Amino acid sequence: MSLSLSSLEEIPICYASCSIGCKPEDTLPKKLDAIASAGFQAIELSMPDLLSFASLHLRHDVGPYDFDDLGSAAKVVKTMCDAKGLKILILQPFANFEGWKEGSEERIDAFTRARGWVEIMKACGTDMLQVGSSDTPTEKIGNDRTRFINDLRELADMLAPHKFRIAYENWCWSTHAPDWHDVWDIVQKVNRPNIGLCLDTFQSAGGEWADPTTPSGMLETKPREQVEREWKQSLEKLCMTVPKDKIYFLQISDAYKPKQPFDKEPDQSGTRPRGRWSHDFRPLPFEGYLPVVDFTKAVLKTGFRGWFSYEIFDGGPDGKGKEYDMVPFARKAMECQKRLLQECTEE
Repeated sequence: MSLSLSSLEEIPICYASCSIGCKPEDTLPKKLDAIASAGFQAIELSMPDLLSFASLHLRHDVGPYDFDDLGSAAKVVKTMCDAKGLKILILQPFANFEGWKEGSEERIDAFTRARGWVEIMKACGTDMLQVGSSDTPTEKIGNDRTRFINDLRELADMLAPHKFRIAYENWCWSTHAPDWHDVWDIVQKVNRPNIGLCLDTFQSAGGEWADPTTPSGMLETKPREQVEREWKQSLEKLCMTVPKDKIYFLQISDAYKPKQPFDKEPDQSGTRPRGRWSHDFRPLPFEGYLPVVDFTKAVLKTGFRGWFSYEIFDGGPDGKGKEYDMVPFARKAMECQKRLLQECTEE
């Protein structure tokens, strides 16, 4: 499929609330101001932002299971977004949901959280829940894909009466579905009309092409030529096999190549190397080294013209933190979007 700039001009643009701001005073209302002033049309509403806002707005500590308070705060967030012309595209990130043993406390907790998040979705006016492929250790959730499929099917059926959808995303440090083709296989087998994909430039390029634990910053288990060849084959497969209507949105970020390769083992918190990399080393496109344009073009070649969403965790090249003002930062992201579309065209 040929890509022309005119065919991409109507793509709607979103920004994840969790991925802007670097100071304590960068509250959710100020984030919304910055995002709206740059011309973005929607936000991904992040639960950590909602928790912080709820505690400030209600003037008492609000926890992740205080669903009534979170719902009250979500209604206020919706009002603020409406006033700024911002849609709430999705509630995120719903993590470590699938795979727990039947009857276990963890599985009971997962579905308790799901029911609570449904109420928050109603309050904030979104119809989409982002679920990341679980990074719970294999010894706890196993590797039986049937169990993951059944849990996601049950969740999809829980959301269906509300006309809500699941956007299932591969997290490149997931223990069972780190690549786009893993989550696509699961989505097909869940076989429900209200589950689709959240694709992500970082999660796919960072898993299939790059590696923060090697000196080159690329996969080194194979010759470089093979890595490049298999990456291109993966992109060709994506654009030939995934229907455009099963891509619910595309998240966009780049990655810094670590100055020193990460340790290959999980850190003290149990976070795997790519998880650590994801949390602090994800700048705007063209500020890192990932093949962001390649992946974006593959998604566009499916015919997808839906939401592009910027999810940026820019702690600087050393990952130790970076100070910036939100308004110019959001405007810079908008300029990146224009350049990204230009570089994706084949005119």
